[in-house]
Amino acid sequence: MTLSKACEHGIRASLYIAQQSVLIERASLKDIALEIDAPEAFTAKILQQLVRQGIISSIQGPKGGFSMSKKAIKELKLIQIIHAIDGDTFENKCVLGLKLCSEISPCPVHDQFKHIKKDYLKMLQKTTIHTMISSLNEGISCLKL
Repeated sequence: MTLSKACEHGIRASLYIAQQSVLIERASLKDIALEIDAPEAFTAKILQQLVRQGIISSIQGPKGGFSMSKKAIKELKLIQIIHAIDGDTFENKCVLGLKLCSEISPCPVHDQFKHIKKDYLKMLQKTTIHTMISSLNEGISCLKL
C-alpha cells in the first residue's frame, strides 16, 4: 500500500499546478521541480505521464507550462493521480511487499491491515484536489517544510 516515489512527486506536482492554475498561471517544469524538491528530468517524466492520462495540460513555448482545468481541480480525486502513475494494482499490493498476499494466502499482518487499507482507499477515493489545495491555501497543511 505504499506509493512509489514517482507517485508522491506526481501528487505534489499536481497540487502545485492546481494552485497555480487557480491563480490563472501556468507552472514551468523548473518551478515544479523546485517546489516538489525533485530533479527536473525525473519531474518531466512524471509530468508526461500526467499529461498522457489527462490529469494536467501542457503548452509548449516561452509562455507555456503546465496547468489544470477548473473542472479537474474540483472533481479530480487523489486515487486518479495514483492510478495514472502507479497503475490500478496499488489497491492489491501487500503492506509487507509480498508478491502473493490474499484472504487465501495472507501475510502475517493481512487481517489486521485490511481494515486500515479499506479506510485508506476510501479516503483516496473521496479526497479531491480542490479540498487539498484549499487546506494548503488556508495554511492548514503544507507541501514543503
